[in-house]
Amino acid sequence: MTPAEMAEIHAAAFTQSRPWAADEFASLMEHPTTEAFTHSRGFALVQNIGGEAELLTIAVSPKAQGNGIGRALMQAWMQGIDASMAFLEVAQDNAAAISLYKSCGFADVGRRKAYYRRKDAPGVDAIIMRCCLT
Repeated sequence: MTPAEMAEIHAAAFTQSRPWAADEFASLMEHPTTEAFTHSRGFALVQNIGGEAELLTIAVSPKAQGNGIGRALMQAWMQGIDASMAFLEVAQDNAAAISLYKSCGFADVGRRKAYYRRKDAPGVDAIIMRCCLT
């Protein structure tokens, strides 16, 4: 999947916050510690450093959501990456993502107050989540 395709899916999936641009995806993909797990309708971008994996972003085309693609992408990177611990952050108002992450074994470990900016609305907290992969 190209950075432009990632940016297109990300923009469609993330309408409440600033989507990432193709050049941002290209820059991330240049790092040897970054890996993309892809599906024709979505992707997960993960960074693995020192045995710890961080889900940088996951996005599924809105027309394809609810069909198990997000879960499949989560399982692919969690099983396919050489790390013992995984982290991610999610906006507290993203109930679908929080439900997915909890069902994959992630638990809340912290919070960043008003981390996510919203158009014409107050900032939303980021929930930091962690999962043991071993």
